[in-house]
Amino acid sequence: MPPFHSTSPVRNTTDPAAADETVSSPLRSEYREIHTESGDKNHRRRRSYMKLLIINYIILFIGSVSSSLLSKFYFNHKGNSKWVSTWVQSAGFPLLLFPIFLPYYSFKTTNRKPFTKFSRKILLLSAVVGLFLGLNNLLFSWGVSYLPVWTSSLPLSTQLAFTLLLSVIIVKQRINFTNLNCVILLTLSAILLALGSDHDKADGLSKKKYFIGFISTVGAGLLFALYLPVMELIYREVDCYSMVIEMQLIMEIGATILATAGMAADGGFEEMRNESLRVFDLGERAYWCAIWFNVVTWQLCFMGTAGMVFLTTALTGGICMTALLSMNVIGGVVVYGDHFGGVKAVSTVLCVWGFCSYVHGMYLRTKKEKEKEINGVNGSDDRREQAVEMTAVP
Repeated sequence: MPPFHSTSPVRNTTDPAAADETVSSPLRSEYREIHTESGDKNHRRRRSYMKLLIINYIILFIGSVSSSLLSKFYFNHKGNSKWVSTWVQSAGFPLLLFPIFLPYYSFKTTNRKPFTKFSRKILLLSAVVGLFLGLNNLLFSWGVSYLPVWTSSLPLSTQLAFTLLLSVIIVKQRINFTNLNCVILLTLSAILLALGSDHDKADGLSKKKYFIGFISTVGAGLLFALYLPVMELIYREVDCYSMVIEMQLIMEIGATILATAGMAADGGFEEMRNESLRVFDLGERAYWCAIWFNVVTWQLCFMGTAGMVFLTTALTGGICMTALLSMNVIGGVVVYGDHFGGVKAVSTVLCVWGFCSYVHGMYLRTKKEKEKEINGVNGSDDRREQAVEMTAVP
């Protein structure tokens, strides 16, 4: 072994310059090459991670806003089936086969064969979560079909607070000023948004239907608040982003089985046929276009949510979804000419303020972790970045 120069009893080995002083001349060039290669690899990994994160949020944005507008289109033109609105949320699962199989078999952009290391435990967990997701879809549809918009939005507006609480309990999420401030602002924004829609009244709403709708909406909010941190916990055993899509496929199949069984038992398919022929006021062709476009956009929404939870945290995923409520409102104003009063304007400002403050906090944290990485300390997102890298061809 070549000798080392001992010019000082203590050296900062995490500093490349100090390390170069410690290493003898024959090894310096080799050390620099290894250090540079490692830095380039970390840089490429971080770039891939950020690209995938941005793509996921774009998918979530398009899916959330589009599904909201299409659902409103369905209800505006006399569609009112709780089973149909439940079924469309998960029936598009075959679309997930394309991102699962095409990258390996057609595009050759990954070395990982689909469903590699997909254990029985992951399969079972995905199936069970899928059934709960189907129940959540049903409760959400019942709430929307039985209650006016503003009433159903009130209990859902507390979903983010429940997500924060359950994240603290299940995944040990740390509470700091950035996420607490964002949760408070977005929750206030969602409540104001609900109160600002109080002109949307339901005609002939019985006390029984009101009670069922309210309980269903509260249950849907609690289940989805539980779903996010539970998925974050499960994703800790997932090797790569591709496996997230595979798990999503299994979950959507489970949710679709539950919805299909309910439709078959309660005459939902006959109700769908009757709606298309006799109820929907724009005709059969427009009805089926609305249904199938809704199927596609709901898949984008759920896939974007799953990706955000895997790439960040359950709380960040919940924050991103809640922040899109204001975008849904603006979409309704632009597309359908909905009323946009002062209360909704204040709600939108609070939403943008809360979301931007959270993004700024994430930027500062990422910058701090990057500085630690330069000094030889891995950041907290290193596992996620490695998982993204495993999906791609080296």
